[in-house]
Amino acid sequence: MADEEEGVAEGAAKGIARIPAGEMSTKGGRVWTVGALERALLERFPAADAESWDRTGLLVGDASAGVRGVAVALDPTVAAVRAAAGAGANVLVTHHPAFLDAPVAFGPIETGITGPGAVVFEAVRRGVALMNFHTALDVSAPAARMLPGMLGLSFESILDVARPASGKGYGQVCAFGAGEALTLRQLAARCLSLFGRPPRVWGDMDRVLDRVVTATGSASDLLPLCAQRGVSCLVCGEVRYHAALDASQAGVCIIELGHDVSELPLCAILAKEIESIGIGDGDIHILDQRSNWTVPEAIRR
Repeated sequence: MADEEEGVAEGAAKGIARIPAGEMSTKGGRVWTVGALERALLERFPAADAESWDRTGLLVGDASAGVRGVAVALDPTVAAVRAAAGAGANVLVTHHPAFLDAPVAFGPIETGITGPGAVVFEAVRRGVALMNFHTALDVSAPAARMLPGMLGLSFESILDVARPASGKGYGQVCAFGAGEALTLRQLAARCLSLFGRPPRVWGDMDRVLDRVVTATGSASDLLPLCAQRGVSCLVCGEVRYHAALDASQAGVCIIELGHDVSELPLCAILAKEIESIGIGDGDIHILDQRSNWTVPEAIRR
């Protein structure tokens, strides 16, 4: 994509950078509709791979409309819709869906309506289609190798196989490179250096790790499997307190990166897939959503 990108993993590790806007360009001269873009992405992230409770694909917008530009983000927020429109994009592709349960009210965020109702209203008002690829992206091969690749781990297998026919699922069982041994402290420091955010760490910081599992987003359900299979450390987005407490007592170390911190790199995967189907790289814009929160240590003077 843009010259300044240094690969999906490395670029994502630095946060998400906006790809410059340009005139709509396609490879091979194809004219893309919103519906055609959705179908092409569903071939890469099939709805059949998603959880039954999830929403996948186009949620808001006219499938017959032509694509003028595509913005990519982790979360479909009012700010993201406005940024997409401001960049000249009429499609916003996200990891998280705009809603799971349909909103009960729609209106401008300025009137006090928040959440999905405000997002859908803003998208319709600005003519921005919303589509997402959530759990279907989570279990995809590119996503499964994302965190292991970023952390310098060797991917071995899937911990919790949710789709036996394809072998897809949640949690990536990994090992360190030949001859490498890291303590929990060293792996946590690697995470801090890579993502720029201090993680929450459970366990003995001087423990030497062997088998590591990585997982984006919420990963509490993986902790019992980690304990059963002798995993020494889970690197994930977030876990529930009591689940983490029980697992850490059972000997599983945990490095919590932050839900969004662990998933922001998925935007680079989405952007790469959008480019690969034929949307010109000058018409793809990755929105920067790194500043939703911070910690006092990061702002101390």
